[in-house]
Amino acid sequence: MTKILIGYSTCPNDTYIFDAMVHHKIDTEDLEFDVILGDVEELNHKAINNELDVTKISYHAYSKIANNYLILDSGSALGHKNGPLLISKYKIYPDEINDIKIAIPGFNTTANLLLNIAYPKAQNKKEYLFSDIEEAVLSNETDAGLIIHENRFTYATRGLKKIIDLGEYWENETSSPIPLGGIVVNRNLDKKLQLKINRVLKRSIEYAFANPKSAYSYIKQYAQDMNEDVMYKHIELFVNNFTLDLGEKGKNAIKTLYSRANQAGVLEKIPEQIFLT
Repeated sequence: MTKILIGYSTCPNDTYIFDAMVHHKIDTEDLEFDVILGDVEELNHKAINNELDVTKISYHAYSKIANNYLILDSGSALGHKNGPLLISKYKIYPDEINDIKIAIPGFNTTANLLLNIAYPKAQNKKEYLFSDIEEAVLSNETDAGLIIHENRFTYATRGLKKIIDLGEYWENETSSPIPLGGIVVNRNLDKKLQLKINRVLKRSIEYAFANPKSAYSYIKQYAQDMNEDVMYKHIELFVNNFTLDLGEKGKNAIKTLYSRANQAGVLEKIPEQIFLT
C-alpha cells in the first residue's frame, strides 16, 4: 500500500466525489488515503506551505503554488451559472462597489480573484469563513458579502439581495466556463504515482455518477445543517463533465482565467506546464 496525504473540503461536492476512493468502494490500485478535511482557504494555505500530496485548491491559490503542484484531469469544479455572488442587505449599485466594505471567503479564493478582475479598485475587504458571510452582512459588520457554495441557495430566504453575479460577468466577458477549484498533485511525486492518483480519482467520480446515493451518509456527516434538497442541488451545481475530465475546453478556461488576471494586473504569470497530462 502507498499512503497519500490528501486534503479536500467538507462541502458536498468534495465528499461526493472522494467517497468511493477513500472508502475503497472502487479499485484504488493499492493506494491508501490519509484525509485532511478543511475549509477551502485552510487547504489553500496548506498547499502554499507544500504540506499535502494531493489537495483541493482554489484556482486563485494555485497561481501561488504552480511550481510545486500539477492540476489533475479529474476533480475540478468548473461550469456555467455557478460562480460567486456579491450580495448585500440594502440596494447597492455596481458603480458603488469600489467604495464599500466587503466580506470575502478568503484572499486566495477564486471568488476573490474574480472580484479583483471585475473590480480591481474594490480593496476594502475582510476575510470570513464562507458560512459566516451572510451573518456579517445581516449584522452590518460589512456592506456586502461575496458568497460561494450552498449560500447561493439561502441568501434570498434571509432577505439579502444580489448586487452582481460574478459568474455571469465572467461568462459574458469570456464565453468560458467558470474555473473555481481543482485537485492538484505534488510535483515531487513519481510520475507513475501521479497518473495512478488521477486514474483512481476519475474512477471514484464515475462511481459517484453511477451510484449518486452511495455517498449520502458521508456527505450528510459534514453537511448536517443542510437539507437533502440543498445538498444535492449543491452537488449538481459543482459536479459535472468537467469534474470527470477537464478536456481542452476546461483547460482553456483555466488558462483564460490566469491570462485575464495577468492582464488586469492582479496576478503574476504562472509556469507554462500546469496540467498533469
